[in-house]
Amino acid sequence: MPAIPASTKISLAQRLALHAKQRRPQLTGVHVRYHGQFGYVEGELAGGERLPLMRLRYGGSAHRWGLAIHTPSTGGYEAAIWFTGSPQEALDLVCDLYIASTDP
Repeated sequence: MPAIPASTKISLAQRLALHAKQRRPQLTGVHVRYHGQFGYVEGELAGGERLPLMRLRYGGSAHRWGLAIHTPSTGGYEAAIWFTGSPQEALDLVCDLYIASTDP
């Protein structure tokens, strides 16, 4: 798989940050770091704590990513081969799993 282009890295980080701002008020930030063909996504809570959420695997375009969900019990990532969706939908999925909703 080719390396992630710089423009795709910027786009992914911006899309996830905007989505979190609009849909995930419990997050004060979203941080993405890159290694090879992977983007590692962390969510930042109000107190500054960062939670590893997921690893996205670049699929050759800005809209094709594989998902691996962070597993706190092992500290690793579990591939979600059943998942199909956008990075924003992946963020919603892992937030629903790991971050308490602020909705009543």
